[in-house]
Amino acid sequence: MAHAFGKRYDLPVPLWLFVIGGAAVVFVSFLVVLPRAVAPASAGEARFSDRIRLRRPAPVRWIVAGLIAVALMLCGWFGSSAVAENIVPSFFWLAVWVATPISCGLLGDWTRAVNPFAALARACDRPGLRSALLGDERVVGWPRRLGWWPAVAFFFTVACGELIFNGTATLPAFTAWGLLVYALVNALAGLLFGARAWTERGEVFSVLFATWGRLGWFRFGADGERGFGGGLRVPFDAHVSRVTFVLLLLVSVSFDGLLSTPAWKTFRAQITLSGIGFQLFETAAFAVLVLVAWGLFGGFAALVRHFGDMQRSNLQVLAGLVPSLLPIAFGYLVAHNAEYIAINGQLFIPLLGNPAGMDGVHLLPAPFNDSYEINPNLLPSSVVWYLQVALIIFVHIAAVVLAHRYLARASRSHAKARASEWPWIVAMVGYTMTSLWLLAQPLVQ
Repeated sequence: MAHAFGKRYDLPVPLWLFVIGGAAVVFVSFLVVLPRAVAPASAGEARFSDRIRLRRPAPVRWIVAGLIAVALMLCGWFGSSAVAENIVPSFFWLAVWVATPISCGLLGDWTRAVNPFAALARACDRPGLRSALLGDERVVGWPRRLGWWPAVAFFFTVACGELIFNGTATLPAFTAWGLLVYALVNALAGLLFGARAWTERGEVFSVLFATWGRLGWFRFGADGERGFGGGLRVPFDAHVSRVTFVLLLLVSVSFDGLLSTPAWKTFRAQITLSGIGFQLFETAAFAVLVLVAWGLFGGFAALVRHFGDMQRSNLQVLAGLVPSLLPIAFGYLVAHNAEYIAINGQLFIPLLGNPAGMDGVHLLPAPFNDSYEINPNLLPSSVVWYLQVALIIFVHIAAVVLAHRYLARASRSHAKARASEWPWIVAMVGYTMTSLWLLAQPLVQ
């Protein structure tokens, strides 16, 4: 049921027409956007920086969030070990890992006031505590070369738990222990590096939700203009780790789609590896796919720099183009998980009446108990399908517009700017076709 389409639904047009048609729409949008002039960057935009602003302390909300986190751990340790009967897997893997990023992409990063891990880092960021435990009240300076690598490592680990090691990672007790270990890491990191440096570049949920929040309508104190995509005017830092984090958002959803294709299932049936050996192989394939994305988008960025005659490094050009990839990643995240949320999200109804899945516990009346039946056809498959297709094409068009704005400002002349856009549109069209092909695989075979 993880990515089910409910009842059987066939692709309404031939696959080749579906893929080519979507790519053609994106290409035509490029031809429309290409001659349009772009206004120079405003003084306000020039002051934007790639950082997460610490909010004012919110003790009440932090305490509530912390109590919820502790309650989840207790449910995981002492409640039912069955995934469907314990609220911990659904809360973390569906609500936190999938639904919250989507909500941030629509609304903005609303999570900073209720993130218990960031709150724990701030609670441990005390000079007196450092002096007592470490003998020095000063924080350890965050090395430039460290960048966002801790957040990258944590995201890759959790993504592997979702996509590859899900048979173990989704067990209630395992998830609960993972939350505890990660809480301890945040306490130690807040003590050593300080809350500001850790939440900006190390705490994976702060970085993840803030990155998706650039797309949302509201800024919630973050840099950028109010409105959808207003935060994309804030440049990403030209650091390998920062670009890698954004590419991971793109690749993780694509890899999830790849794992559900008939081609991968056939490959899995033919390969001799099994168990942990095959899981390690899939982990390596995931990492290789990230490197492939780096090579492809980095290569296209080098072509863009060459044709645009830009006085910037290849990494700086790629970092400038990365904001145009974020809407694509979001569109595919929503398209890939829409029915997953609609179907598996119904599990919260019976789980709210018995979060730990313990015998004889009835906290709420019906339907908040086992009498509730999951409806696998809550959303008509045809409606969801056409909305997914429209969304995928729309976000690629948005990416074309964002790339056009950046290149028009970064190139040395109007003619150079136009020339520099052609390599990137090739990348956009290619990724459109790949995304639509992955989206169609459960329907055409």
